[in-house]
Amino acid sequence: MFGFKVLTPAREDLIKRTIDSVAGSKHAILHMYNATSPTFRDVVFRNSKEKTIELAVTHTKIVRQLTEECTAKHGTIFKYEYSPETFTQTEPDFALEVCEAVKTAWGKAGTSDDRIIFNLPATVEIAPPNHYADQIEYFCSKISEREKVIVSLHPHNDRGTGIAAAELGILAGGDRVEGCLFGNGERTGNVDLVNLALNLYTQGVNPGLDFSDIQSAIDVVTQCNDLPIHPRYPYAGELVFTAFSGSHQDAIKKGFEAQKIRHAEAVTKGEPQYWDIPYLPIDPADLGQNYEAVIRVNSQSGKGGIAYLIKQHLHLDLPRKMQISFYQVVQAISDKEAREMTVDDITTAFRKTYHFGGSKYQGRLSLRNFKISSEPSADPSDLSGDEGVDERRRFDGTLSVDGVYRVVRGDGNGPLSSLLDALRTHLDIDLTIRDYTEHSVGEGKDVKAASYVELVPAGDHKSKNSWWGVGIDSDIAGSGLRALLSAVNNALGGRALPELKLSIGFNSRSGQSDIASAIVNSLGLELPRRFQASFFEVVQRSARDAGGEISYGALTDLFQNTYGFNPSGASSSKFTLGGFKLEHIGDGSRRQLVGDFILNGEKRSVNGEGNGPLSAALAALHSQIDGTLAIREYSEHSVGEGTEVVAASYVELTYEVVGAKKRSAWGVATDTDITASGIKAVLSAASSLDVVMKKIVNGH
Repeated sequence: MFGFKVLTPAREDLIKRTIDSVAGSKHAILHMYNATSPTFRDVVFRNSKEKTIELAVTHTKIVRQLTEECTAKHGTIFKYEYSPETFTQTEPDFALEVCEAVKTAWGKAGTSDDRIIFNLPATVEIAPPNHYADQIEYFCSKISEREKVIVSLHPHNDRGTGIAAAELGILAGGDRVEGCLFGNGERTGNVDLVNLALNLYTQGVNPGLDFSDIQSAIDVVTQCNDLPIHPRYPYAGELVFTAFSGSHQDAIKKGFEAQKIRHAEAVTKGEPQYWDIPYLPIDPADLGQNYEAVIRVNSQSGKGGIAYLIKQHLHLDLPRKMQISFYQVVQAISDKEAREMTVDDITTAFRKTYHFGGSKYQGRLSLRNFKISSEPSADPSDLSGDEGVDERRRFDGTLSVDGVYRVVRGDGNGPLSSLLDALRTHLDIDLTIRDYTEHSVGEGKDVKAASYVELVPAGDHKSKNSWWGVGIDSDIAGSGLRALLSAVNNALGGRALPELKLSIGFNSRSGQSDIASAIVNSLGLELPRRFQASFFEVVQRSARDAGGEISYGALTDLFQNTYGFNPSGASSSKFTLGGFKLEHIGDGSRRQLVGDFILNGEKRSVNGEGNGPLSAALAALHSQIDGTLAIREYSEHSVGEGTEVVAASYVELTYEVVGAKKRSAWGVATDTDITASGIKAVLSAASSLDVVMKKIVNGH
């Protein structure tokens, strides 16, 4: 209720100035003090006991007179507080005598908001905290009209036990505590109200103070005082919720895991969710803090803490054996660099070690696409009774091997064994699985699968050498395959892999660049690098089916048939361009395409707007199909010279439609008009995507 509190010694001039400073406020506490201990009476002020009491009484009457005048003039309501300074060094009975005289002189103490406050300071802490509590208990039991008195505690921290003195003083009968935020004050400071309040909070006692955003309090206090908070200061230091020790980290990790289960059960039962975590007596979130600093890693840290950070930041719950493996990686880095490992250091080390998290961390082998099909292992007619047909699996996919796409195939009892068979057949990599585990990541429609694979040399399940890998994918088979390749990358190191042998014409070691050169020579088309890679995959499949041989002529035919390309301009694609007109609209920054598209042999009038010819063509195409097309890459160049020159355009489109995975395809076209060649290339790519056509009713 009382907003302002002002402090003054027992001097009339200072009392008057102090009261003037709060005149006009609604409420104020006027706090007056004078020293009462023998040393101050005899040495500092040279007063007798009688003179000391007279000083307190006289100036209390002055306070009463001046506050009443201020109330009459300005309406300010005052509450009176008196301190026998150096209370703990004063004779207990004399301290009582002074306070009784002050209470009588004030003469207005009541039993409600008008109670008088007696503040009993340990001005200098000179004794154990239980001594202070004994003095408080004695005062509370001896002061008259106790119901009209608020006993206020004011410990200092000279012996480092200010908090304990305050807590024991409360138990001894104290009603109120005065102190400073984070223990600011003379010498070692006043009792720390933050520490004291949160001690009470952890015991289920509401301290009446809100530190749910403790960092704001820290920022203000450190700015005002120009003094830092020690990193290990209770509740407020940056390290108070931090564990470096491996055993501590392991306990905290297990505590969080158990609490998650316990809280989920409490929610279903409608019961309170209690906080109970080893080494963390209070939830950092209650103070507005997060769990980022709960576990930090240095050379003392263990695998449990590292695994906790990986789970928190990458959502991967590592198997125990993999935790041990990655722990060795982190320890090696920490020992080498002789410093604390940050969360970013640890997650980056994980990504690099297991080639996890996109192209930046990609290993020598990576999965581009795959298909798993069933292959019967026996003739069903050979089986009798109710026995089913055992099915083997076939992996048919494309890998990036040292930057070159390789089409591989393998058979096995499941996706992973099929891929291992493909690696053994095509790349002479002979490994086997010793351990595999998986779990889900996320919830609902965004859920993904995370898989972990441990590989060992084939035929040696007890090998001391093993390699772990991790993969994540929306498809469980895909996550397992990626995890397997992650482990394979670790096993490979710098070992040389067999080169692809593909016979094209007279070249027995043809690669992606050789095929691109053949297309340049035969058709004059300079394929973009991504287009080269896409067509190289097509060539490998065709050559495999033809026994590894393909001629230059067959290569050219394969390209033209795959992309519906005809050098004469007459495309054989399912989607082709009729007549069209392209105009600027609005302020000239946008284009409108009006014309005819021949879609699966049916002529359709179309209209579309966009920032340029291709976006306008896409808009026109969208009016005829379900789903969404988008341009991933576009390039162009000229073919020929002089009057024979034509434009060649290349477009890679992506296509998304409900119920199907996102797909992509390339398109290519030439025309004497560069705009027409670009639009034709868009239609060429769309032809390869098997887009879903909208049903047209009465021309609409």
